[in-house]
Formats: sequence, C-alpha cells, structure tokens
Amino acid sequence: MAARLWQPLSLLVVIAMAAMLFALAVGSAQLSVGQLWAVVQGQGDALARTMVIDLRLPRALSAFAVGGLLAVAGALMQVLLRNPLADPYVLGLSGGASIGALAAMLAGVGGVLISGSAFAGALFSTFLVFGLAHGSGGWTPSRLLLTGVVVAAGWGAVITLMLALSPAERLPGMLYWLMGDLSYARTPWPPLLLLFVICIVLIPLGRSLNVLARGPQQAAALGVDVRPLEWGIYIVASLLTAAAVTTAGSIGFVGLVVPHLLRLLLGNDQRLILPACSLAGGTLLVLADTLARTMIAPEQLPVGVITALLGVPTFLFLLYRSR
Repeated sequence: MAARLWQPLSLLVVIAMAAMLFALAVGSAQLSVGQLWAVVQGQGDALARTMVIDLRLPRALSAFAVGGLLAVAGALMQVLLRNPLADPYVLGLSGGASIGALAAMLAGVGGVLISGSAFAGALFSTFLVFGLAHGSGGWTPSRLLLTGVVVAAGWGAVITLMLALSPAERLPGMLYWLMGDLSYARTPWPPLLLLFVICIVLIPLGRSLNVLARGPQQAAALGVDVRPLEWGIYIVASLLTAAAVTTAGSIGFVGLVVPHLLRLLLGNDQRLILPACSLAGGTLLVLADTLARTMIAPEQLPVGVITALLGVPTFLFLLYRSR
C-alpha cells in the first residue's frame, strides 16, 4: 500500500524538480547547466546569481505554490460536489477572492488585509453558490455547476465596474494582475508553507474523503461525521483559493485540469490524489509561467492566458463526456 502511494509521488517530485531547474535556466537570457550549477554552489558571475536567486527562483517557487494550492482546492471541491467539472474558477471562488483583494487595494491597504479580504470574498462566494443552488431536494451537480457559472459571471461584472471606477494610474497593474501575473511575486514562502501544512492536515483525512466522494449518505452510514467534514472542505478550499489569488491574481482551470488528469492516471484514492495534486499543479504552473515569460521575450504574457488555453478545451471535453 505504501509503495503504491509513494512511487507515483516520488516520480512527481523528480518531475517537479526538473521543471524548477528548467524555469531557472530558461528566460530572455539563457543559462547553461554549468552556469546554473555554479550558482547553486554559490559561485558564478554576479549577473547569473542575481538572475537566478533574486528573480527567477522566487517567481518559480511562487508559481509552484499557487499551482499546488489551486489544484488541491479543485480536488477538494470535486470530492464535495462529486463532479469533475468543479473548480474554484468555474464556481466563482476565484472571482469572489479577486473582488475582495481589489476592494482592499482600492482602499489603500496591503499585506495581511488583502489576504483577509480575498479569503472573505472566496468564502462569501462559496456560501452564495451553495445557498442559491440548494433547492427543495438538495443540491444536484448540474444545479451547482450552473449556479457557479452564473455567480462567476456576476463577479466578472462587478470586477468590471470596480475597474471602471478605479484611478487611471492603478488600472494597468490591476488589469494585468487580474489576468494572472507572477511578475510581482517576491515572497513565495507564505503560500508554500500553507500548501505544505494543508497537505499534512489532509492526508489523515484521505479515507473519510474517499467515502464522502461516494455520497453523504454512504459516508454517514460508514461512520463519517459528514457535516463538519463538508464545512471543513468549504473553508479550506476558500482559504487555498484566497492565498493563490492574493499571490498571483485570478488564474483559471488549474484546479480543473490537474485533478482530472491525475484521476485518469492514478485512480480516485484521495490519499494519493491530494498530495499528487500539490506536486502536479505546482509543476504545471511553473512550466506555464516559464512559457508565458519566454514566448514573446523580452515581453511577457500573463500566465492566466496559458492556463486558459489549456483549460478551456479540457473543460469542453469534460462537459461533452458528462452528457
């Protein structure tokens, strides 16, 4: 059992490390393997050290953290809804977090208050979607998905209104941030620490999540305390989404694509899927961000453009399969 869990995770760790090294070496100015190795050893020329240590490493670590957070949030929402189309972006959590963060920025506050406002926005959006979708017969996957899409569209309208009322000098930066931007991510440690802690906390809950994925009635019959577990998933998914949004803006579809692909490859055991999502989601966003900053170098694309180009066809494919 342990080997079945650790072998794919070990492979994902190797792939993640290779992606990180690739991200450190590639950019508008390329570094050879020898130059990169010299920097790792604390040697090499000053320009190469600045490029790797001060610029590319914080950005790559931030991308890894954001991708992991979004992928784990998506996996949790899919367990809760028993729907592979569930994703923080599609269900409006990212939009709610973005509104909270933008409101804090317009108010002129920063740091923890932006993160707190984003968390409040994501949590409010979660409650709004589930409240509106809860009919007399409870939730259904199609009703939740449709409600989430409508709420996400509503948040888009509110964001447009906020941008229209924003001071002209702040508008370009806010627009670029909303498209998903890692250019200003200089402190990767808070989201990385949150990702590590959440994975440690969730692993012991893997069996309960496996049972919950089959339905709340089956889970209750097997001794799972369903309601606290569902509330925990609401709050954790909102927290992960808020941390990702405050670090890099609104980046869509990572939480949709990564859990679905991993389930196809590894099965649906949450004890494996959740840590695998943190590694694969991080790796995907590191590679997407590397592509975003090298495609039209020295100019850069928002990383959200790359993830959308990957996510939209995947979403349409899943929607087609669910008919």
